[in-house]
Amino acid sequence: MWHLSFFFLFFFILTSPNYKTFTSTATSLDILDQTCRTCADRSIVFSYNVCLTSLQTIPVCHATNLQGLALIAMELALENATTSISTINKLLTSGTLDPFALACLEDCLKLYSSAVVTLIDATGAFLTGEYGIANVWLTAVMEASTTCEEGFSEREEMECPLKKENYNLFQLCDIALCIINLLSLHVNS
Repeated sequence: MWHLSFFFLFFFILTSPNYKTFTSTATSLDILDQTCRTCADRSIVFSYNVCLTSLQTIPVCHATNLQGLALIAMELALENATTSISTINKLLTSGTLDPFALACLEDCLKLYSSAVVTLIDATGAFLTGEYGIANVWLTAVMEASTTCEEGFSEREEMECPLKKENYNLFQLCDIALCIINLLSLHVNS
């Protein structure tokens, strides 16, 4: 149900004449590449490849503006976090993990459950133009993925079974965070 409401909000942003991209020369065909390159140039942890491959799989990204791209990145992060919760629950009930790994997964479950709520709040803040608050909440979700990963590293021989999920959540939030920062620069200039 929340996907339907995001679609309508996204459609509103996409068709609103008040929203413009950060550059008048960006066309619908290169806004993804230009945005991902700009963000990658600004950060050593930002992955240009993850940005481009994640966003280009959504067809509407090719005909949107920065606001739309940020919203899509947040929705992809929310989808990642929700799917990760299902993965964690399967791992918890698999019966193949030792007590240390189970405790780490329980912590990750709490972190990811909180991340879902935080992403919804970040999206709401973004949609109301509260970019600073959206940035804080997105950063908190990035910290949650890092904290989940670090819990497993307390044992050298233990590899986190959520390595891919943590990385993807971190990167998707970083995409949204960078785009919101670009929008903030544009608004404040």
